[in-house]
Amino acid sequence: MSENENVSNNQQPRPSSSRRRSGGGRHGGMGMMPGEKAKDFKGTLKKFLNYIGKYKVRVIFVILCAIGSTIFTIVGPKILSKATNKLFEGLMGMVTGTGTGIDFGYISGIILTLIALYVASLILSYAQGFLMSRVSTGVVYNLRKDISEKINKLPIKYFDKKTHGEVLSYVSNDIDTINQTLTQGLTQSITSVVTFLGILIMMFTINWQMTLVAVGMVLLNFIFFPIIMGKSQKYFKGQQEHLGHVNGHIEEMYGSHIIVKAFNGEEDSLKTFNEHNENLYKSAWKAQFLSGIIYPITLFIGNLGYVVITILGGYLASKGTINVGDIQAFMQYIRQFTQPIAQIANISNVFQQTMASAERVFEFLEEEEEVKETENPVSTDNIKGGIEFKNVNFGYDPEKTIIHNFSAKVEPGHKIAIVGPTGAGKTTIVKLLMRFYDVNKGEVLLDGNNIKDFTRNGLRSQFAMVLQDTWLYNTSVMENIRYGKLDASDEDVINAAKTAQVDHFVHTLPEGYNMLLNEEASNISNGQKQLLTIARAVLADPKVLILDEATSSVDTRTEILIQTAMDNVMKGRTSFIIAHRLSTIRNADIILVMNEGDIVEQGNHDELLAKNGVYANLYNSQFEVEAE
Repeated sequence: MSENENVSNNQQPRPSSSRRRSGGGRHGGMGMMPGEKAKDFKGTLKKFLNYIGKYKVRVIFVILCAIGSTIFTIVGPKILSKATNKLFEGLMGMVTGTGTGIDFGYISGIILTLIALYVASLILSYAQGFLMSRVSTGVVYNLRKDISEKINKLPIKYFDKKTHGEVLSYVSNDIDTINQTLTQGLTQSITSVVTFLGILIMMFTINWQMTLVAVGMVLLNFIFFPIIMGKSQKYFKGQQEHLGHVNGHIEEMYGSHIIVKAFNGEEDSLKTFNEHNENLYKSAWKAQFLSGIIYPITLFIGNLGYVVITILGGYLASKGTINVGDIQAFMQYIRQFTQPIAQIANISNVFQQTMASAERVFEFLEEEEEVKETENPVSTDNIKGGIEFKNVNFGYDPEKTIIHNFSAKVEPGHKIAIVGPTGAGKTTIVKLLMRFYDVNKGEVLLDGNNIKDFTRNGLRSQFAMVLQDTWLYNTSVMENIRYGKLDASDEDVINAAKTAQVDHFVHTLPEGYNMLLNEEASNISNGQKQLLTIARAVLADPKVLILDEATSSVDTRTEILIQTAMDNVMKGRTSFIIAHRLSTIRNADIILVMNEGDIVEQGNHDELLAKNGVYANLYNSQFEVEAE
């Protein structure tokens, strides 16, 4: 969850909701250079097979169907050779006058046998495709489910390093690649291997000399395969990585297109896109070229072998070593013999890309998760809202501390304001309070209990946040407010709206509470958006309320409405107010003045002005600016 997100009751967004994306961009975070090799090909394959292993019974049936279908197809030419021999014998007998003619009864029996074999092969092939589609969709379903669950277990710091597009790329591009391979590539691999072995056996039963020539041609393929595959694999991994960067940049730039246009950022955005696109191009063309040359090389070697075997077959037939039907069958087999090799070569292209995608997915699934929940959590019943920071030290980078030995105690129901210059650590304190990050040293206590002794859901259910950057969904006004408490009734939602000064403006909207907000929530004003988030916080009924610059981007009249709404929701609740407009926090019970991660002053408004220190300077300078 980003720091710009409005949070109520720690509820996760429903998948069907479209969220308004923020415009900030982070690029290049976890990029991979085109020449970098895959980290663990064998390990990735093992994990991949573990997912497939959940459907091992179906996979076994798929393999059996593939073998059966292929065998029925393979034996066809051998059986057909008997009909060819019988036809040839009959014709030669008629020519020489020594035979009884063509035995059409025998030939008809063979044709019927072939029809039965090919029908059986078709049925098994259909069953194979049906079962494999169930396996592939099941594997992909589990992968997407695991990714979705993983996202909710990752710490906030992970998303500070990754763009939205990169994470989405795991669920879309990488999973789709895996799905295509499972649906088509796996069964084709099985069929190709069985076809290769079956045809090899059948060819040996016809003539071993010609078979050795065919095998020699195949061995040439296996010389080229490992060399080309080894070189192309690293580029496939790079291709998937850079595709994630491209998607991430496009997603962020599209989500913030108004900001880009307002600040004439098109040229810079295009420059960044071109850099990512160039890296993707370099990886992609090398990967596709290296894997693509496998197929023509295979065909060339196959055609060369076909010519050699044709000459050798003619020579053996002239010596009477083999008959015409065997030559006809062997020529069919040799044509089919190169096909599975070419298919395997083509599949290797897809398989390498799939392993690159799978490796990225498994790397994501193995990312470090949030610290495990305590086994014996403290109950959240009867929480009053007392907060204490005891000697807290924290840094986003453990080696760079930004909060130094921070201590403060807040009584239940008190209103605490946190002020200070930008970068002083005000919002960081809130993140520690809600356990978006854990402290490096010290403790944060809620009613005397370390917040680590609560479950995260239990802890965050006691808080509600209203931030400067509103976070609304592509759904109705009613549902946006209900997000604070998903099981709330319509009456509860409307009562919360009245408390938050929302009800009066909702009645001016075209469809009232049923009006749909568009994806950017641009069909209502900024002030109205802010009031909706306050209504959401009211509905959540938290013990502790956090207001972070909630009135900084609205006009004076709307600010009065928002201030009234905030005063209503703060009644009887412990409240933390982060504000730059010091005039809005004069009635706070305690004002904490922060600078560079330390509390430099604390007290109420009058006490701090009397000290004539940092707070007084901030207040008087702001008053002078406002007066101007």
